[in-house]
Amino acid sequence: MIIFGSSFAAGLLGALTGLGGGVVIIPLLTLGFGINIKYAVGTSLIAVIATSSGAAASYVKEGISNIRIGMFLEIATTIGAISGAHIAGLVSTEVVAVTFGIVLIFSAFVSGRRKEEFATGVEANKTASYLRMNGKYTLEHDEVHYTVKNVPGGFGVMYIAGALSGLLGIGSGAFKVIAMDYIMKLPFRVSTTTSNFMIGVTAAASAGIYLQKGYIDPGLSMPVVLGILPGALIGSKLLVRFRTKWLRIIFALVITILGIEMISNGISGNL
Repeated sequence: MIIFGSSFAAGLLGALTGLGGGVVIIPLLTLGFGINIKYAVGTSLIAVIATSSGAAASYVKEGISNIRIGMFLEIATTIGAISGAHIAGLVSTEVVAVTFGIVLIFSAFVSGRRKEEFATGVEANKTASYLRMNGKYTLEHDEVHYTVKNVPGGFGVMYIAGALSGLLGIGSGAFKVIAMDYIMKLPFRVSTTTSNFMIGVTAAASAGIYLQKGYIDPGLSMPVVLGILPGALIGSKLLVRFRTKWLRIIFALVITILGIEMISNGISGNL
């Protein structure tokens, strides 16, 4: 029941921030229950798929997610995820834990620097126009139009995001949002919801490899998925009501603390 309740909270946070919930699930299982981090990563990947399925359906229905951008960038994340999953089998649990902690702290720093609800003054990009990536969404009954910038740069960062997803089992939603926010200049809600749409596909690509290596325990995955799925569904509904400033603050505080704990335990060899 503790795992179920914690997974519900992780799903809620994952949907609100576009991270997929793995940033909470992995520290919970490794630090709280003493589970080997590679089994925690395998469980997290299954949970990430459930989170993405729960939140993405709602976002697509509301017309916030940009399907064209998501499908294009999934090419890079899927290739990266397969690469990361193979690398995970070659490195020690301590290396995975320290890397995980560093990624969390970096994600918190970047998230805290977000300033605008939506990007302004972004010129139309030829590649984006050719691929018909520019779009619009509704915010408080107003129609917001946006254009996409630097598609190749975003594609490159997405490969890194996919590799980290396969290695760490977190969906790498933070890096996906970074690529779409800072490089491609997408609005906050569009980048967050499109990230949720993509995370499940990325996780599925690496989950197959973890399953083949025996790092996915069905008995552990069941309560995690049962908790994280309703949390993701509720989180997707709350996103349209929350101020993004508070989302950033909550996200940054939680994952900074978890990141420090993971680094400390990884260095000391307690995982």
